[in-house]
Amino acid sequence: MHDLFKISLAKRDSLLSPETNAIRLIDGSGDGFPGVILETFADRWLLSTSTDRIPETLRDRLLKSRKPVYWKRLDQHQKESPSHLGGPEVTEPFLMRENGMNLEISFQSGYSQGIFLDQRDNRSQVRAAVQTGSRVLNTFAYTGAFSIAAALGGAETTTLDLSQPYLNWSKRNFSHNDLDPGAHHFCKGDTFHWLKRFAKQGRQFDGIILDPPTFSRDEKGRVFRVEENYGELAALAINVLAPDGWLLCSTNCKTLPPGAFERQLLSASPRRFKATHNAMPADFTGDPYLKSVWLR
Repeated sequence: MHDLFKISLAKRDSLLSPETNAIRLIDGSGDGFPGVILETFADRWLLSTSTDRIPETLRDRLLKSRKPVYWKRLDQHQKESPSHLGGPEVTEPFLMRENGMNLEISFQSGYSQGIFLDQRDNRSQVRAAVQTGSRVLNTFAYTGAFSIAAALGGAETTTLDLSQPYLNWSKRNFSHNDLDPGAHHFCKGDTFHWLKRFAKQGRQFDGIILDPPTFSRDEKGRVFRVEENYGELAALAINVLAPDGWLLCSTNCKTLPPGAFERQLLSASPRRFKATHNAMPADFTGDPYLKSVWLR
């Protein structure tokens, strides 16, 4: 166990730098730790397990690190914040860095801490894809990390999410990067509703990010399932996509194969797109659950 722990951390040393200090250190079975995930956020560690038990040798190793260590169960129904396991307590939000971006993290914010590290390479590509003055729409935006990446690349962004607290968090992330939130747009509400509204307004975007939840139900009881309805979502997005625009579509739905995902996307529009699949970041050595398709 100790050797696997050392090996897992050592093979990721090259991914850590002053510009990026948040990565996955242990990725379950991919590193010989089934059901265990360890991530570092600016030298603060978050352990996630699929059971209520931490392997004793791993627990000892974590505690001996003397780093702040927090622990949560991998349970989609859990709403509680991670619990303090060892080391100094982290009682306030703090900043991590990803490819030069400053992003606010909180271990007191419930199940999600403010970032999904598996999208790191996609965010980097979004930043590289935009040009000064590009218009980028970030749907299901959570805390706005994709918006920050696009804005730092020179884009004018629209950040869309159902949650006002997350939109406020997004605005703080803009400020953490010396970006003026007032120079960008923030929309609260349902993505399907807003895409239809943008189409009626004649608004177009040069780039659109779609990363919906695998399953959701709107206020009218309408159910969205990635396996069945992603094409409908993509079609609405394509309706407001500029002629030479790009679309980044992601899903972590394990039951949707990459080929079926691509077919659903390409059949959603009469426009002809070239589809490019992105691999997951190098620190994600386990199940390649995240499917990311660029349509250009």
